[in-house]
Amino acid sequence: MDAAAPATPPLSDDLGKGKIRRSTRPRGRDDIPLVLLSDRRFDVGTLPKDMQRVYRQLAEKHGDEYGLLFVFTMRTAVELHRAWNMTLLTSNVLQQIKDEFDLHMTWDLGVFRLKFRVDDGAHELHRKVPYDYDSEYQDIYYRIAIALIRGDISVDEALLYQTEAKHGIHTAGSGLFLRDFPGRLVVYPLQASMCAIIFFNGGWIDAAIAAICGLVAGFVEYTLSCVGGQAKMLIDVTVGLTTGIIGGLWYKFQGQGCLSAIFLGTLYWFFYGTAFVIGLLEIIAGELETGVTRFVAVSVKTFVLSLGASLGLMLAVKGGASIAWHESTELYCGGIVNGQWYRIPVYLLCSVGVLGQFRLQISRYWVGLLVQLAAYEIQYQTNNGLQETFLIDHLDTATSNIAGATVGVLVACALSWVGNKFRKIYAARLLQKDQTKDSCFRNLVYSFIRCRVKADSAIRINRRSEIQKLQLEKKLKRQHEELNDPSSSRSRIEVEGEDEDLYLETVVGSQDINIWSILMPAVYQLVPGSVIAKFWFAAIFPPVQDGTENSEQKPDGTQDSVFSNLMGKKQFIFQNIIFFLQSMLITSHTTIARNNLPMSNKVISASLSLGLIFGFALVQDFIYARRHLLGSCCEEDPEKALDGKRRQTTISGMYTSVGSPDDDPPSIRHESVKNGNKDE
Repeated sequence: MDAAAPATPPLSDDLGKGKIRRSTRPRGRDDIPLVLLSDRRFDVGTLPKDMQRVYRQLAEKHGDEYGLLFVFTMRTAVELHRAWNMTLLTSNVLQQIKDEFDLHMTWDLGVFRLKFRVDDGAHELHRKVPYDYDSEYQDIYYRIAIALIRGDISVDEALLYQTEAKHGIHTAGSGLFLRDFPGRLVVYPLQASMCAIIFFNGGWIDAAIAAICGLVAGFVEYTLSCVGGQAKMLIDVTVGLTTGIIGGLWYKFQGQGCLSAIFLGTLYWFFYGTAFVIGLLEIIAGELETGVTRFVAVSVKTFVLSLGASLGLMLAVKGGASIAWHESTELYCGGIVNGQWYRIPVYLLCSVGVLGQFRLQISRYWVGLLVQLAAYEIQYQTNNGLQETFLIDHLDTATSNIAGATVGVLVACALSWVGNKFRKIYAARLLQKDQTKDSCFRNLVYSFIRCRVKADSAIRINRRSEIQKLQLEKKLKRQHEELNDPSSSRSRIEVEGEDEDLYLETVVGSQDINIWSILMPAVYQLVPGSVIAKFWFAAIFPPVQDGTENSEQKPDGTQDSVFSNLMGKKQFIFQNIIFFLQSMLITSHTTIARNNLPMSNKVISASLSLGLIFGFALVQDFIYARRHLLGSCCEEDPEKALDGKRRQTTISGMYTSVGSPDDDPPSIRHESVKNGNKDE
């Protein structure tokens, strides 16, 4: 038996059949002496067969709780990956669980494939998990893990809460409507139309056509997803084809419209632009396999979408696709928002569509919009202020990108910090843990959140349980008064049935928010995935110069389309890949004029990655300085000090690869240790 695991009584024959023997209660929290919860037990029989087998072996060797902790850790990794594949943060959370409970477990988190090894490699499980944007689930599963690490809930309760979250029990009705089809269809046209205007120099007519294309694209994805199986592989090319056909038919019969705005605004949903930034972040952090794989995979995905739209345009205009593309770009892609009062309202409408795509809770839209607006406005104003100074290079765009990303991180962290403080005060008052009820500030915070909960419930954008928690507060308050009454026989506060569910939801909801859940939509808009799509369209429809086509300069200074050889002539593949990476990561080739390439004045991924790193580094330094300054001035509560240390570790995991002592242990033990054990 593992020396690190406590001995446990023999297990019953019902192991793995849904009959768990015990449920570990919360450890070391102030609610233990007062609150009595039922013995909630997780049904192991609901797990996949391979997880049941591994659980059974681990439970027999190390104890029931150890087996459940492995199950929880693996499920946390899978669901955080599914909610959006942010490997740096997921690895950080898993490492905290491993360290807290001394799990003998390692993992390998790829772009799609996940590998888990436990008990020093005695067991290994693989998963192939698709991912999509899901800020709500990313936040929920993160909070459940933090609650377990802090000892606020037991491992059984954590597993049950994960199951309930998966079934939508902790999601508001409005969130369930936008989470999946058919309700999700309302988001596609909103995002497509507003993106066509704010990002791609389209007009109001272009926005209307993009909205139609977006709705059709949503129906295509809905239909092929319902068919399932191999049909899902056709989503990208089919969406591209339908978008090209609709946009091409409009241009053919009406003779007006910015085709690039219509195409890029519609396909914006499918580009996964944040993958470029996250991929570079992973490469910088040392996670080369996932970073490079993610970068290349999204580039190919974007090419498929762009090629599909180009083929659709060709079918619609019967062969004159290149002429139509360049003609529409020259005549109708002038833009209407620059310098206009409605630029910010249009951007906010676009941001609402993005938040819908990311499945953020509607009651938190205001937080996401503040982060998005702050990052965008800093980027926009900085770029406008510098572009006249830097006429032959891209230092203005690099500076504006770094500034926008840094401010986005700072605003997201600041709002998260304020929200965390307010929620803890509110939760403490609901659960009758607040011992400072005479504090005017705490009373104000509690009253404000209480009024907001009622307002959100009136317009039905939050969970029904939020109102029920106010009733729970009254019950707990009454029992608390009886507990403090010497004439009363009550010795504990009892919470049963639905009230226990509300109690646990309040405990989990009081944990720190996952900063990436509100930051990712802002990053998504700072670096549109359509940046690389413009390269692909430039390759498919080479610009015409001096009466000849295919005149875009190649990396060696000769004339040709930037990517015309990339998918064809093998001898130029390496050369064009190098040129592509130079253009995407830093700037265009020095022999290419600043405004020749379609995206030469657009956001570049590397500078945004640096901005994210600078922002998180500033926040981490502030937390470190604050913690040590307070520690030197006054004695800090040990529990708060531990929470501060965990918080700093989590912030570090937002942008770096947090190492484990097991990654590179010394091959030779220290001499004194070796000599001390020589006779063993």
